[in-house]
Amino acid sequence: MSLTTDEVKKIAHLARLTLSEEDIAHNTPQLSRILDFVAHMNEINTSSVEPLAHPLDLFQRLRPDSVTEYDQRELFQTIAPEVKVGLYLVPKVIEEA
Repeated sequence: MSLTTDEVKKIAHLARLTLSEEDIAHNTPQLSRILDFVAHMNEINTSSVEPLAHPLDLFQRLRPDSVTEYDQRELFQTIAPEVKVGLYLVPKVIEEA
């Protein structure tokens, strides 16, 4: 698929890119080659290929689900400046209009 410079300008505009005329002239054949490669890839028969979540057939090793740190909520709330019904009270930081 051969792109024109106008199409590259439109793509650049949609991507919110500012390209000079030199950049457009340089990138037009490169983008055309990329689109040709994608078209070539679309021609390949992949009906016998199973979808993969990952290209390598690996499994995640999982650790046992066990408690590593115990609840210290009451200890931390004893040193907090203000606590009410188990919640930390903080100063209001948003002013009303």
